[in-house]
Amino acid sequence: MSRIGRQPIPVPTGVTVSIEPGVVRVNGPKGELFENVSRDMTVAHEEDQITVARPTDRGEHRALHGLTRSLIANMVIGVTDGFEKRLEIQGVGYRAALKGRDIELAVGYSHPVKIPAPAGVEFEVPVPTQVIVRGFSKQVVGETAARIRKVRPPEPYKGKGIRYLGEQVQRKVGKRA
Repeated sequence: MSRIGRQPIPVPTGVTVSIEPGVVRVNGPKGELFENVSRDMTVAHEEDQITVARPTDRGEHRALHGLTRSLIANMVIGVTDGFEKRLEIQGVGYRAALKGRDIELAVGYSHPVKIPAPAGVEFEVPVPTQVIVRGFSKQVVGETAARIRKVRPPEPYKGKGIRYLGEQVQRKVGKRA
């Protein structure tokens, strides 16, 4: 029994999709992405939309169906609009600076921490306490932002460190006399 996904993925003009057994490639104005998909899932490209179908209603097929649909939808969004993550730096003397394509962080260590930009990712530092990570692969943008945050995660007593924009840090009460 073949089940077609309830939400087909719209393909904007200027985006080309090629489907091979086990691999889906999406090419657009920002770049090209490809993803290995399960051979159990049936991916079809008709006119201006992509549909994903599953063979049965078993739990593992339902999970793979949703995963495959999300991955393909994120690839289409990535090659057309792209993704971005914003980070903010809090702490006295903590700052970021752009050095070529790479980013250099001064976050309380005895030396500045340099983070190289992976392929397909670019950094922007509008003010010294903000970093914007942009790219066309959602996975690479998220991993790069997490790597930057890991240099100095926010600490619970004073809240100093690198955090995602809008992230709430649980504060702890310090020592009392």
